Amino acid sequence: MIDVEIEDVDWTAVLPEAETLVRRAAETALAADGVVGDVTVLLTSDLAVRELNATFRGKDYATNVLSFPAPANPEAFVGDIALALGVMTREAAEQGKPLAHHLQHLVVHGVLHLIGYDHETDGDADRMESLERALLDGLGVPDPYVDDAP
Repeated sequence: MIDVEIEDVDWTAVLPEAETLVRRAAETALAADGVVGDVTVLLTSDLAVRELNATFRGKDYATNVLSFPAPANPEAFVGDIALALGVMTREAAEQGKPLAHHLQHLVVHGVLHLIGYDHETDGDADRMESLERALLDGLGVPDPYVDDAP
């Protein structure tokens, strides 16, 4: 089950289909690795993500997405993801892409972190980005790593 919690109501004002997009992207990422389990996705503000980032990572700034993998548990809870509306809106505008596509990308990215993917080394980054591209293609989202800038 994908539980979507909308803490910042501006999410639904800016992107009314956000909950549906989040569920579909998260389910796609879990299924790609054969993971069966539950994920909670928090759609929130920059301030809330900044506080989470400061508390849990010691970094006092808002970031686009945070992933918190759950320890092994009998309930099959995979983990939590938090997404910051302001950061994501700015990034989507700067990158010239629809917010809906950016949201789906970062949900896929966050879920992949929950299930063990990372991008600490070049090889890990290549594997993760390749999987992201394939999953997003299946969702109808263009390659987020292509720079279309003139």
